[in-house]
Order: sequence, then C-alpha cells, then structure tokens
Amino acid sequence: MSTTLPAPVRTLLDAANSGDIEGFLNGFTPDGVVDDWGREFRGRSRIRSWSDAEFIGVRVSLTPTEIVDDDGVVTVTAQVGGDGFNGPSHFSFRVQDDLVTRMTIRA
Repeated sequence: MSTTLPAPVRTLLDAANSGDIEGFLNGFTPDGVVDDWGREFRGRSRIRSWSDAEFIGVRVSLTPTEIVDDDGVVTVTAQVGGDGFNGPSHFSFRVQDDLVTRMTIRA
C-alpha cells in the first residue's frame, strides 16, 4: 500500500467490517455525504438508510488492497464481499478534522 490510512477513514472501514452502524455513522460529520455511484445520501439519517439496505445491512466486508492520498483525498481500493455487491471498488474519502465529510464509491 502506498500510504497509511488516516484515523477517520480507518474508523469507518473498521466499523463497516464489524457491522457497527453507530460507529460508522459517528465517523461522518453531521452533514456528511455518501456518494454511491452518483446517488448521494446526505446526513446520518440518510446514510443509515442507505447502509441498512446496501452496506452494513448486507454484511459488507472491505479488504483494502491499495491506499493513495492525492492532495487530501484518500482513495482506498478494496475487495468488497458480503451479501450485496462483491468485487473491487474504489472508496474516496474527504476528511475534516477527525471526521469524514464525504465517501465516494466507484468501480
């Protein structure tokens, strides 16, 4: 891997892998956004609904294979498993202070 994970990104990945929805949500700013292939979910309530249906709710597992920090945007390439999508994806994170403001998911 080309860099280490910032603590806020590690918090989200660890929470997702352990099925900890509260820990996952608390890793975002109150107005944080998940952009899942162009569908945006803003705020913890909307992120929870998305996650319950498509992420933690389908027992996602994320195994990072590469980490790149490009001018403050951390992109994690991960092998995704679980009962939903399976395969490689790119997760890009914007961090403010100790929380994630945006998580963008693309192939």
